[in-house]
Amino acid sequence: MPDIQYLGHAAFRLRGREGIVVTDPYDRSTGRDIGRLNAHIVTTSHAHPGHNHIAAVRPTREHVFVASGPGEYEIGGVLLTGVRTFHDKQRGALHGTNTVFVIHLDDIALCHLGDLGHELSAQHIEDIGNIDVLFVPISGDSSITLPEIVGIIAQLEPRIVIPMHFDPADKAGGPGALERFLTEMGRGAAEPVDRLTVTPTTLGTGSETRVVVMTPVV
Repeated sequence: MPDIQYLGHAAFRLRGREGIVVTDPYDRSTGRDIGRLNAHIVTTSHAHPGHNHIAAVRPTREHVFVASGPGEYEIGGVLLTGVRTFHDKQRGALHGTNTVFVIHLDDIALCHLGDLGHELSAQHIEDIGNIDVLFVPISGDSSITLPEIVGIIAQLEPRIVIPMHFDPADKAGGPGALERFLTEMGRGAAEPVDRLTVTPTTLGTGSETRVVVMTPVV
């Protein structure tokens, strides 16, 4: 079953039986140093330095496969589906395109929204399909608002939601992005975890979406 680690910003390391996937590796422009990572697949949602620092990833096999746009890819038993979206509400006129990636790893479907900047259409929902784990940006740096994010969660109905793309220490002027997101989701304070292994037990059996807050490991 996939093992998930949060690397900060919008970057995650997903480790499964079929290999290792890194999402949206970032450079130092984010104020963090992601260091050197090992993986055989990298997904990049859009061409911004905070999301496509591919040079940080060393191959665990002959080379690193980079998925950076829409389409279907199958790499060593890992199935990826890239769905074209936009970084803003003007169909990319302000910030360009964004690719939502669905990653099928060890029979678990994980969906990384990247820097999605708008609500999803019925076609987007159909293209994304059924998912188990959803990674959502909550900082508001993209054009999407927290109520819109909560609406997307309701549309996709994941079993687990993991917030990303926020500064855990940012509480200037009031509650930080994480607190606002948890309030919008109707949740109280959450105890962060360093690692999450997705199993039938962690997915749960009920219909309610579980929110898991992760501590960046770098």
